[in-house]
Amino acid sequence: MSQVSSFFGLQTSLRGLLAQQRMLDTTGHNIANANTAGYTRQQAVLQASPALEIAAGGVASGAPAHLGSGVDVQTFKRVRDGFTDIQYRAQNSLLGNATAQADALDQAQSALAEPGEDGINAQLQAFWDAWSDLSNSPTDPAAKQAVVEQAQSLGDAFSAVRSQIGSVATQTYAKYQDLTSVPNGDIAQAAKEIASLNTTISRATVVGDVPNDLLDRRDQLLDQLSGYGQISVTDKGDGSIEVAFMDTQSAGTSYDIVKGGTVSWTGAPASWSPGGQLGGLLAAGDPATGTLNSYLTALDGVAGQLASLVNTATGTSFFTVGTPAAATLQVTPAILAAPTSLAAGTGGAASNDIALKVQALRGNATVDGAYQAFVARVGSEVRAAERTQTNSQALVDNVADRRASISGVVLDEEMTNMISFQRGYKASARAMSTMDDLLDVLINRTGRVGL
Repeated sequence: MSQVSSFFGLQTSLRGLLAQQRMLDTTGHNIANANTAGYTRQQAVLQASPALEIAAGGVASGAPAHLGSGVDVQTFKRVRDGFTDIQYRAQNSLLGNATAQADALDQAQSALAEPGEDGINAQLQAFWDAWSDLSNSPTDPAAKQAVVEQAQSLGDAFSAVRSQIGSVATQTYAKYQDLTSVPNGDIAQAAKEIASLNTTISRATVVGDVPNDLLDRRDQLLDQLSGYGQISVTDKGDGSIEVAFMDTQSAGTSYDIVKGGTVSWTGAPASWSPGGQLGGLLAAGDPATGTLNSYLTALDGVAGQLASLVNTATGTSFFTVGTPAAATLQVTPAILAAPTSLAAGTGGAASNDIALKVQALRGNATVDGAYQAFVARVGSEVRAAERTQTNSQALVDNVADRRASISGVVLDEEMTNMISFQRGYKASARAMSTMDDLLDVLINRTGRVGL
């Protein structure tokens, strides 16, 4: 029968000790990073070490055999589901889009201050009331003064609201430009770091290493990019990846961000639909086509119609208006300088036909009606954006929870593993001690009488 060295059992026990120690080390690493953002739980993957081949005669039947030699650590793997990552990034892109639009439109709605005493609607009603009072007292200087003052307040209200919405639009588009700028924008910085990680990860992968913590950081950056826009990630097979923004309105059109160790991002194209936060910022704040720009156009339309109708009713240039209308609406300087010169009628000092004509404009479809429709539109679009944001947030949270259930560190589970690995370590140590005792007897005590 073939002989096996007595020291073989020591090596087998040593492999067991080392394997259990590596698993304890991995568990400690998991526990230490339980609250680290973007960390993926790791596992030591074990496999039986190559068996010792025993030639013919190794067993009682005389046949050859394979004697087990213990265990080896095959690799340290991340417990991660690629499909869940894809789902998370897709939903995160939708959430980024909805959040950007909801935030911008909500600020525009706040600027309207409707309903409220300081909103344009309240100022409009006070303006009509002032003309009504003048129709009742056409010779009263105080009534004329009230009309002019209220008209000026109305112009100031239009100007203030337009200025605030314009500021929101400007800030929204400036945020888009900051994100997409090169080389200091958030996207450019993320692309630079991913390219650097690609180089390091690829170099490690070539020699058979799996740099799990670097892979976690790269995945964290991909999650960040997915919030900016819809991304496509291509694994090149050598540890590196290619990343690109996808155009949501043009199937098959993409814009490179990173290719291997090279940054491909050169800034946002002139015309595109990236989805995500970038798409939301463009949809709300684009100077030409954004929703906020359409709000300014609608407001200018109401101000222009107000000036036109009042000037027609009074038969004079009561209001002056330029471009943009809402920002330049004001009482004609001559009337503003001498309010008592304002005529309430055309038939003498006591006539009130002009005041009655202006008063009759209350509720006009192109002024009051148009403004109320504009306010209703803003409110409706804000509610729609907020509903989309809420739904998207719920979907992102759902996918995030599923991803955390797979990749997250559960302390109770890690403590259970620790106890299991500790017992495995003790058992291997006990086996090694036993083998050592046997060898001690064999080497030092064999042949001694009485033993």
